[in-house]
Amino acid sequence: MKIFIDSANIDEIREVAGWGILDGCTTNPSLVSKTGRPFRDCIADILGIVDGPVSVEAVSTDAPGMVKEGEDWARLDPDKVTVKVPMCIEGLKAIKSLSGKGIKTNCTLVFSQTQALLAARAGATFISPFVGRLDDISHQGMDLVSDIVDLIESYDMEAEVIAASIRHPLHVVESARIGAHIATIPYKVLVQMTRHPLTDIGIERFQADYNKIPKPR
Repeated sequence: MKIFIDSANIDEIREVAGWGILDGCTTNPSLVSKTGRPFRDCIADILGIVDGPVSVEAVSTDAPGMVKEGEDWARLDPDKVTVKVPMCIEGLKAIKSLSGKGIKTNCTLVFSQTQALLAARAGATFISPFVGRLDDISHQGMDLVSDIVDLIESYDMEAEVIAASIRHPLHVVESARIGAHIATIPYKVLVQMTRHPLTDIGIERFQADYNKIPKPR
C-alpha cells in the first residue's frame, strides 16, 4: 500500500519526504487555507518536494470550469499534478474530459459504491472514499473502502482506491489489510505510526547501557 500525506504544510511534507516512505500528497482548499499562503505558491512548493502524485482541488462547480482549472494546474507539472474533482454529475463530466487529455484525476468525496463505479467508468485515476466522515455518522467507513476495492478489482478497472479522511493509525492498518492501493494520512497520524512505548523504552535502555560502558582512556 502506498502512503500519501494529506497536508499543505510545507514543513510537514518536507519532513515526511525525508523519511523515505512518501509516495504522494493530497491537498484541499481547507488545508491550504491553514497555511496562510497563496494557493499556487503552496502547490508549486509541494511539487518541488514530493516525488509522486500531488492532488490539487478544482473549486469550480461546473465541468468546463473544472476542466479549465485542471489544465491550468497540469501545466505546473504534467507528470505529478492530479486534479481533485468532487463526485457529482459535473465532476464526472470533468473527469471524462481531463482523462481524455491525459490529465490524472482524483474523484473525491466518495461515500458509496455507486459513486465509485461511476467515477471509475468516467476514467478517474484515483477514487477517494472518506473513512472518518462516515465513521462520524455511525457508518463503518472502512467497510466502504473494502467494498470499493473489491468492485474495482473484480472488473479489473484501472482506478486506484485512496483511503481518505484517515483519523488514527488503526485506519491505516485496516486500509492495508483490506487491500486499499493508497492511504492518504495526516502528519499527526504518520508521527503516531512511528511510536510504540516498548520501542521508546528499548531506546532509552540501550542508551543507558551504552553510557555504562567504560570509555577508552
